[in-house]
Amino acid sequence: MILTVTLNTALDLTYRVRSLRPHASHRVSEVVERPGGKGVNVARVLDALGHETTVTGFAGGATGRAMRDQLGDTPGLTDALVPVAGATRRTIAVVDELSGDTTQLNEPGPQIEPTEWGAFLDRYDELLSSASAVALCGSLPPGVPVGAYANLVRAARTAGVPVLLDTSGEPLRRGVAARPDLIKPNADELAELTGSHEPLRATQDARRRGAHAVVASLGAEGLLAVTPEGRWRATPPARMRGNPTGAGDSAVAGLLSGLVEKLPWPDRLTRAVALSAATVRAPAAGEFDRRTFEELLGRISVTGKVSAA
Repeated sequence: MILTVTLNTALDLTYRVRSLRPHASHRVSEVVERPGGKGVNVARVLDALGHETTVTGFAGGATGRAMRDQLGDTPGLTDALVPVAGATRRTIAVVDELSGDTTQLNEPGPQIEPTEWGAFLDRYDELLSSASAVALCGSLPPGVPVGAYANLVRAARTAGVPVLLDTSGEPLRRGVAARPDLIKPNADELAELTGSHEPLRATQDARRRGAHAVVASLGAEGLLAVTPEGRWRATPPARMRGNPTGAGDSAVAGLLSGLVEKLPWPDRLTRAVALSAATVRAPAAGEFDRRTFEELLGRISVTGKVSAA
């Protein structure tokens, strides 16, 4: 079982409009509602790839109930979310059909009380005992300690469970110091962590700070990986037009599934880039266009250098 942790779950709403204009009224052509938060998106992609997956984190209020009801419609996912008194947040993506751009609005999330955090830690320890890998994903809701991910990384390492960390800011800085097996920052998150805007230098620096391996997401330019086995660059054949929301989460699912399946790094990166690009073509985060994914698998360019044994 693969475990995904989403401390700041969400109910994702995607609106499509012909053209998004400031200070104007818009007619919405389509509305899509899905359970969300980075780890939930990762879990749905893992499920589509055939991996048994458990989702944990927090859920509360009417939006939390709606999210859990929809999670229950996915047979391959196990809901192990911890109930809280506050209401699960909503995220709103507005897709401009004319330009292909997306505008994102993210609510902050519910206040997590100390007793609720303690209940989550108990649940997490229980779930680690049967996990083959764990992904720690996304922002921290109010009330959760800023060093939360560092503690969760240490718990996974103590249990002998490979751990992937995908967050940003101070939680990422502290989490890296706890030595996760893999981190997947985007270019901005990597620059904030290291102070460098040069991708290779920044990725190598992130490894020196404690991560066993670092895969940097470079947007439409693909992925850059620096690992003990070597370094690689994986690039899609062309830029995809569509909604990029959740593309990074699909890349995480590709990397995590490849880790569990013990694939070589070039194959993990190929899968991750193909999934990420195919997600841009899907209507909502946590989904990917399977035809695009399968077509791209043979067209991803992977170049690299293997480290000496």
